[in-house]
Amino acid sequence: MVTLRNGYIPETLAEALKIRSENQVVPYAGGTDLMIKAQPSSYLFLNKLSALQKVEQDGDMLHIGPGCNYTMLLNHPAVPKVLKEAMIRIASPATRNRGTIGGNICNASPKADSVLILYASDAELKLSSIAGERIVPIEEFFTGRGKTILREDELLTDIRLPLKGLDDYYYYKVGARRAMAISRVAFVGLLNTENGKISRVAAAFGAISDTVLRFREFEAMLLGKTLAEATALKPAFLAKYQEAIVPIRGRVSAEYRKQVCMNLLADFLNSNGI
Repeated sequence: MVTLRNGYIPETLAEALKIRSENQVVPYAGGTDLMIKAQPSSYLFLNKLSALQKVEQDGDMLHIGPGCNYTMLLNHPAVPKVLKEAMIRIASPATRNRGTIGGNICNASPKADSVLILYASDAELKLSSIAGERIVPIEEFFTGRGKTILREDELLTDIRLPLKGLDDYYYYKVGARRAMAISRVAFVGLLNTENGKISRVAAAFGAISDTVLRFREFEAMLLGKTLAEATALKPAFLAKYQEAIVPIRGRVSAEYRKQVCMNLLADFLNSNGI
């Protein structure tokens, strides 16, 4: 371990967890979000830990180290195309060389591009401390804008991404420009069929509320249905979302955001023959 005036540089993950348990420190990997806050803090510098920078596939599960920066993930053959499509739209190449997927998650912004994909794909997070570890669905990790369930003695140590069914996706990000744009509305949809019936539906909306929005109870309306049956249910399905989506106002109006959400949801269904 190296002790600095403003923090610590651990040599191993075990050492990092020990420091985390004994000191009030802010985890620091790429620092692309932390650097702009300019608040005096004691940091736990994690950018040297190779244990947090691995990508390993185990069957249909992809384990992504939270210390992986976006460039590493964009160049990795095991990372699914839908996640790459979201990450390539994050900031500039220089920022993607520094920023990490773990930071994108733990910063808890509802506009986080990679988080939207993880929501729709039922990803799980491993949170570790010297006392042990716990696995939580990503939806349970966030409690509000900038707020998570991560304890002060814990670190995010693994992102578990199920790979099955991610090839059939619909993704769209609405921003003020084509590059280096913060989302005004972002949407990802997944729809899979087996034996002529819908086996999976996932629709997630980013940048419109304090957390990513996903309504599993509405998705369940289409499960087990044929495309024809789903088409008959489409008006009722859209009506549920029309009522439930209540965007917050940001750089654009809430009314604009809601209309874009509904347009994208309808286009997602249309693209799947519904």
